[in-house]
Amino acid sequence: MLLLRRTVTLIFSNPLSVPLRCRHHHHHHPISPVNPEHLLRVCTILYQQQNSPESRLTSKLASCEFQLTHEFFLQVCNKFPCSWRPVYHFFLYTQSHPHFRHTTVSFNKMLDVIGKSRNIDLFWELLNDMARRRFVTDKTFAIALRTLGGARELKKCVEFFHLMNSNGFEYNLGTLNKAVEAMCGYNYKLVDEAKFVVFKLREWVRPDGVTYKHLVKGFCDKGDLVEASKVWNLMEDEGLEPDVGAVETMMETLFKVNQYGEALRLFETMRFKRMDELGVSTYGLVIRWLCKKGMMSRAREVFEEMRERGIRVDNPTLGHVVYGLLTRRRVREAYRVVEGIEAPDLSVFHGLIKGLLRLRRVSEATQVFREMVRRGCEPTMHTEVAGAIKYVERVMNRGMEVPRFDYNKFLHYFSNEQGVCMFEEVGKKLREVGLVDLAEILERYGQKMATRDRRRNRSPITEDTND
Repeated sequence: MLLLRRTVTLIFSNPLSVPLRCRHHHHHHPISPVNPEHLLRVCTILYQQQNSPESRLTSKLASCEFQLTHEFFLQVCNKFPCSWRPVYHFFLYTQSHPHFRHTTVSFNKMLDVIGKSRNIDLFWELLNDMARRRFVTDKTFAIALRTLGGARELKKCVEFFHLMNSNGFEYNLGTLNKAVEAMCGYNYKLVDEAKFVVFKLREWVRPDGVTYKHLVKGFCDKGDLVEASKVWNLMEDEGLEPDVGAVETMMETLFKVNQYGEALRLFETMRFKRMDELGVSTYGLVIRWLCKKGMMSRAREVFEEMRERGIRVDNPTLGHVVYGLLTRRRVREAYRVVEGIEAPDLSVFHGLIKGLLRLRRVSEATQVFREMVRRGCEPTMHTEVAGAIKYVERVMNRGMEVPRFDYNKFLHYFSNEQGVCMFEEVGKKLREVGLVDLAEILERYGQKMATRDRRRNRSPITEDTND
């Protein structure tokens, strides 16, 4: 596997982003209330007549009473988030109203709908129209690159920048970085496409450390450590250095793929070259993964350095320390850490309960649970109680003749209205095998869910008009 060759030593400064020089004057439309009946009537016509000739659709809309405003157009777009025909036909209808003026907001809204419907020809045509009208913003670039990249129209991604430049929107590093960030975001994961665009535009827009940071993070989020390392090394060759956030992203990815040596070498380089930039986030990250691995002596060193530098240790980090100590069966030391915390929160109790359950000290875990509730820290089902259930299943399967516990089904029922009955059933089974403490915990959750459902389904009080 290609890993980092070396760690860079030069710190880049983020250049000031230059905004798009859009010559169009933005029209600020006051938000006017939209009549829901009028909106429903118009949307019904647009849906029913979306395949009709334009003249027929125009006639239907003209005979319909409604007030055409900027907000009304946006609401129509919201009603058809992935259907281009109703929205685009309504746009054409608005063009026949000289007093109605579109803005960058309305154009971007319509562009987003057309992009989601994957009508690339119309999408490209609209982009050209927006460029001519000077209706382009950073959001337009983000929508364009996400849509074209998602459709694998890579040449058009690059051509879009040339199109904008020819219409008065000059090549701009800040705009490129925002577009790359949008493509590499968690919801889109178009990092390969973003890399293609960056490298094809190098002649006109030279990438900087921010550009590479987004690419590194995108490949790390995707789980592609090889490509992340290639981008990292290229950034290094160009004399740039990532910010601490990018370093943490790379370290966490290395930890996740069990490359602890590489991750710790990167951390050591940061300590040697850029100690002043290390804060609670970086230290907490390293301590968390060292504790997961059971490397407690190393975690203790990092922990002590953190305190010596005057960095306040947060509760999530302390929670990981507690859990790590318990995995090494250092129970007394773990309790001393907890006792020394001024205001332990859910993360601390989580680490303590999780560690005790791993040691099969269910009774102690239950006592901690009750103390946590007494202090007002409400646990989450996906952590403490779920961990308890995993242990319960092991107990049941050691010889007790009870039905196998379906953990996935348990979480499914927890998230819907069948959860109340599920808690009662599981609590009954736990009592049958002698796990009374855990049964009480789950039954308590069942009571809470029942109360929550009653609040959620509470019927409005209506006046009795029957005399």
